[in-house]
Order: sequence, then structure tokens, then C-alpha cells
Amino acid sequence: MSSFADNIRPFVDDELRAAAQDPEHEFARLERAHVLGQASTREHVRVHWRMMGWAWRHRDAREFFGQLIRIVGAASKTFIGLVPAGNTGGANVSAVRRMPIDPELAAIIEKARGERVD
Repeated sequence: MSSFADNIRPFVDDELRAAAQDPEHEFARLERAHVLGQASTREHVRVHWRMMGWAWRHRDAREFFGQLIRIVGAASKTFIGLVPAGNTGGANVSAVRRMPIDPELAAIIEKARGERVD
């Protein structure tokens, strides 16, 4: 049986590739990747790492330091389920704020969890 992390990884990879290929919408694609992968410690940390790279390249100190804090939180809290569903992961929102999940992303998450999607 596959784990959620294994099932969601291809979808996170798709968003990360799209982010790399579309500089104008890069951070928005990273946010989508974050929503998809935030229930997997591996994917959650990986996306925050990429967000930190974005902040470094754009010389955005607030985002960079916000991502440092979020990497620590993702690495230490995801595995115990302390993840605010739907949170987009940027430093522009509280790290503990739950947010609505785009229906397209919700369907992907449900599929990766092995839940029935109508």
C-alpha cells in the first residue's frame, strides 16, 4: 500500500516544475505545491525550502526568514498533524491559519489519501 507522501509527490512535483517554468506565477505555484504536500513532512519541508529559495532570489528578507521558521515547524510538527489545512505557506499569512482549499487541489489530496472522489 502506498503512503500519502508517495501518492502526493507527483502532484507536488508538477507544481514545482510549473513554478520553475513560469517566473511570473512562480510563488503562486509554490503555494499550490504547499497546499498539496503539507500533510507529508518530506513534501512540506521540500516546498518551504523552495519558497525560501524564491525569497533569496528575490531579495525578500521577510519571506526568507519566514520560511526559515516554517521549515523548522514543518520538520517538527507535520508528522504529529499540526498542520493548518489549506494554508498557502507564505510569510504573508499566519503559519497557523486554516484556509479554504481550492476544489481542484482538494480532489487531488483526497485521491492521494485513497479517499473516494465523486
